[in-house]
Amino acid sequence: MRKLSEAELLMLTELLKMEAEGLATARATLMLIEDSDLKKSAEAGIMAAEARIKGMQQFINENQVLNSEELH
Repeated sequence: MRKLSEAELLMLTELLKMEAEGLATARATLMLIEDSDLKKSAEAGIMAAEARIKGMQQFINENQVLNSEELH
């Protein structure tokens, strides 16, 4: 795979941040939901966000988006 551009890396970073922040908010508010249908919907949303994050992490790992120099 070709090396990602700076713009693509920035977009990937921002997507991961947005998903992580949304997931944290959803998890924190889940216990406040009393309606069972809404709670099921929120749980499904949490699972979907987790899957999207895992997908992005898998993309990063499989395509060696980060090299060892960027991790230090």
